[in-house]
Amino acid sequence: MQQYDLYLNARKPAIGLYVASGAKLPDFADPKEWLFDGTAAADLLPPSVIEGVASAGHAFRDMD
Repeated sequence: MQQYDLYLNARKPAIGLYVASGAKLPDFADPKEWLFDGTAAADLLPPSVIEGVASAGHAFRDMD
């Protein structure tokens, strides 16, 4: 099963950024601003996250 790494924005923890497990952060994301928060299996995520990662290599999610 596909897994996804979650990063939270250090300044705005309500913003999550998902990438495929083991993938690096996208070029636009400053690594100093994002904190690794774990890995989740595809069946625990909304379809929009999976589709976003598949099409763009990353997906944002409102964590509130």
